[in-house]
Amino acid sequence: MPANKIVALILLVVGLILLFFAYQSSQSLGDQVSETLTGRFTDSTMWFLLLGAAAVVASGGLLFYGKSAGA
Repeated sequence: MPANKIVALILLVVGLILLFFAYQSSQSLGDQVSETLTGRFTDSTMWFLLLGAAAVVASGGLLFYGKSAGA
């Protein structure tokens, strides 16, 4: 398996874990209160969400458009 595919799969797993943490964080009581009062999630929830989404998008780009070692 080419190295870039391994990196892409690791990025995908890390991204999905970060998105899971973002979801869990957004469901907490403190985050619900903050979102109700300010209309925004807390900074930590936003970081989890942004970094998780970026990792998933980057892994998708590597998996589908990255050059393979044999090509």
